[in-house]
Amino acid sequence: MKRHSRNRILLWVIALGLANFVVYTLTYWYLGGDAPNGGFENGHHFLRGHFIWSGAGKRTDPVSRGIWIYSFIHSITIWPTIAGVLVSMLILARPHIIATMKSDLPLRGMTYVNICILVIIVVTGATTMLFVRDFLSALAQTAAGVAYNV
Repeated sequence: MKRHSRNRILLWVIALGLANFVVYTLTYWYLGGDAPNGGFENGHHFLRGHFIWSGAGKRTDPVSRGIWIYSFIHSITIWPTIAGVLVSMLILARPHIIATMKSDLPLRGMTYVNICILVIIVVTGATTMLFVRDFLSALAQTAAGVAYNV
């Protein structure tokens, strides 16, 4: 792939990632929290927002199951978004990092970039999997009418 085409794709990944952060933040603010911090009790789904109303967070009024599911899924998307934005930025900055680290440092620039990319992918991948696991568990519990996160 040509560098120009690759860079355009990377810039789009960054722009879309930043847009996802903005939408998530505005939705979190508007709804008063998110589903991973919220829960299910007595047949009602609710969200919870840390530091929105108080230091410990406050449970919202009941929300629909659809909003609760949307909120949980959108929370899951934040982790791959972080990976996409950071990896894209590292790839775009790679020539500068390599040029800066050409001295007698024990770690070469390309190795440094590759290690950073690997760490980003492993950490955000693991966190995404934990959120997906929690989501599936929450879906099963709420479908069975069992309280979740109370």
